[in-house]
Amino acid sequence: MAQFSLAELETIIHQRAHSGDADSWTAKLFAKGIDKAAQKLGEEAVETVIAAVKGDKKAVVSESADLIYHWLVVLGIAGIPLDEVLKELEGRTSRSGISEKASRPQG
Repeated sequence: MAQFSLAELETIIHQRAHSGDADSWTAKLFAKGIDKAAQKLGEEAVETVIAAVKGDKKAVVSESADLIYHWLVVLGIAGIPLDEVLKELEGRTSRSGISEKASRPQG
């Protein structure tokens, strides 16, 4: 079985966002806009943290899936391709996380 990728999920989200399907959660989130999608992303992040702190591995997996999905929805609404984020991450791998963070603008 081929491994499922974030790029595939990004494509599915894009297709569903523009499907016009009244039963599509993705289409509804896109219609509601960035504020609602970002709110859902934040909720899923908190739920993932809670599951991790509790040591509930099954819930961490489930909440992480929700988190990644909502993150990709936010990127999609914002018009930011996943590749831009991956390029940013790739660029950061050439130096330590501490020096990379120190090089960011303060503010």
